[in-house]
Amino acid sequence: MTDRVKKLLALLKSGAYKEYRRPTEVILSPEEEAATGAMKGAYELRANLTAETPHMLEGERFGFHRTNPGCYMRRRADGSPYIPWDEGNVVPDYEAVLTRGMDDIRAELLAYREKFPENTLYSSCLLSLDAALDYVARMQKAAEEAGDDELAAALSWVPYNPPRSLYEAYVFHKFITFVLRCSTICHITLGRFDKYMRPYYNADIAAGKTREELLELTEEYFISLNFDSDLYFGVQVGDNGQSMVLGGCGSFDDFSHLIMEASLALNLIDPKINLRVDKNTPTELYEFATLMTQKGLGFPQYCNDDVVIPGLVSLGYSPEDAADYAVAACWEFIIPAKGRDIPNILTMNYPAVIRRATDKHLLSSATFEEFLASVMTELENECDSLTASVADRRLGASPALSLFMPVCFATGKDIQQGGARYHNYGCHGAGLSTAADSLAAIREVIYETGECTKKDLLAALAADFEGYGELRNRLLSCPKMGNADSRADGIGYALMERFSSYLNGKPNNMGGIFRAGTGSAHEYHYSAKKVGATPDGRRAYAPYGSSFSPSLETRLSGPLSCIRSFTGFDLKKVINGGPLTLEIHDTVFRNREGNAKVAALVKAFIQLGGHQLQLNCINREVLLDAMEHPEEHKNLIVRVWGWSGYFNELERPFKEHILKRTEFSF
Repeated sequence: MTDRVKKLLALLKSGAYKEYRRPTEVILSPEEEAATGAMKGAYELRANLTAETPHMLEGERFGFHRTNPGCYMRRRADGSPYIPWDEGNVVPDYEAVLTRGMDDIRAELLAYREKFPENTLYSSCLLSLDAALDYVARMQKAAEEAGDDELAAALSWVPYNPPRSLYEAYVFHKFITFVLRCSTICHITLGRFDKYMRPYYNADIAAGKTREELLELTEEYFISLNFDSDLYFGVQVGDNGQSMVLGGCGSFDDFSHLIMEASLALNLIDPKINLRVDKNTPTELYEFATLMTQKGLGFPQYCNDDVVIPGLVSLGYSPEDAADYAVAACWEFIIPAKGRDIPNILTMNYPAVIRRATDKHLLSSATFEEFLASVMTELENECDSLTASVADRRLGASPALSLFMPVCFATGKDIQQGGARYHNYGCHGAGLSTAADSLAAIREVIYETGECTKKDLLAALAADFEGYGELRNRLLSCPKMGNADSRADGIGYALMERFSSYLNGKPNNMGGIFRAGTGSAHEYHYSAKKVGATPDGRRAYAPYGSSFSPSLETRLSGPLSCIRSFTGFDLKKVINGGPLTLEIHDTVFRNREGNAKVAALVKAFIQLGGHQLQLNCINREVLLDAMEHPEEHKNLIVRVWGWSGYFNELERPFKEHILKRTEFSF
């Protein structure tokens, strides 16, 4: 790491860059407030950009830093403040925009506006572009005044024209994400970063620049991405959507490796790296990626092309588009440039369905098979209720997003309102293990051994097991998903089969379909707070396991058994996404042998047909100390759900959840 990079890291960690921020309320004129649709969005973007003050940070050469953290603020008619925002989890068409430059895109917009003057999409995009380029001019002036000749020269060329170097490509890229952030689109992901940046890296190498120079440049750019990440919308600080995908269909190369090297050296939460792998991925790559896990970054997250691509094709994505998949802010599979899916619009709360079915049908069910059939009917009813709840869902127009998604221009439709090729809705699957474990317990203690009567179980659940401690302990000892035990795993697979077969392909109100997944995001906490005690022994309102993972109170026999449990189902059927999350004790990584074992575990997961995997390197004692002495652990990073964050910045329930997860040692 060079001295220049070290100084930028010190600036970032000191927080001194925040002194430039001056919260300023943005006020639209009465005419602008009265506007609707895309034009209203363009006026809001222009106002937000006008309220930002371009400035330079010492030693930083990319610019486009936020100065107005309150730029989203609006006031209702009654004077009360609110923050408008549109859905995120989208990958702009970075490749096309970088290749063309904004002057070329402007020319196309002008031609379409002349041909279709009544279509406000083109006027709103042009207004947005003018506002963005006005900010570029002010940014260039600030660079000149600060004596930053390199950035000033770059801004005289990009974003108007295609970049001529990797540095100019990074500046252009920062411009795109800055403008979109100021347009109130959240969770702007970075897509297949190595794929669209590779041509500029190769051009620099051909021109005589050294790999070391470009590594330093990339490290600096990654630091730049962290300066304002605390201002981006998310459930928790750090949940900001800055995820990138590397590799895919065997395309991992030296530039991809350099990107991982930069992330490994910096030890920062952004950008979060997702690694596309398959059955032919060499062991050496898994071993290098494991070094990032060892560092405690919580990434890379692994995505299996052998499962994901055919899974997307089965849902109607073209083979070409499916092969180009990226991920949303966390893990959901989306298509760059052509997709406007909302992959996290709904959550299937499996334990809620089980508890409802238990209360309604257990007494009248003579056999477990009869009871399970009632559970499946309730699950289908839940699917119907969920899909109906978003039947009238509409997204607000976003001309800024359309501006960077030229696929919209030919259709004349805003990207939020039909301008993309794919408008599918994704449904998470929260608490699967809790649900499977609950059904396994009911089958064992009621229908097989008769140890518990139906009335006693219902009474215990209603009492949250108060006075039923012995029964709760027995339920906790029943088969659990995560131990390669078919008695629990088979029920989990049956639930996923019914969920996916019933939901996948159902039409939504945007001309797309619904698709089932295995993720939960923060719903392992929020959905769980809606559900009382469950038959697996879980207490009322206690959290579920994170996404596609064992229940928190499960005693697990080992990581390989856990992997077998969560790869026994055909995961192509639940391809909205959602990773198996494993916590590995940091002592495993003390030597090369331990690293090799973890890499082999990842490879086994992929070979067994897993779709996504993420690993957390943690130490319970360190986490407990961080809760007591946060000032001594400012840079402690953990994987939270589909993203990594600083442990000290999390709310207490999320810290406690990480503490409760099983730490594997082997």
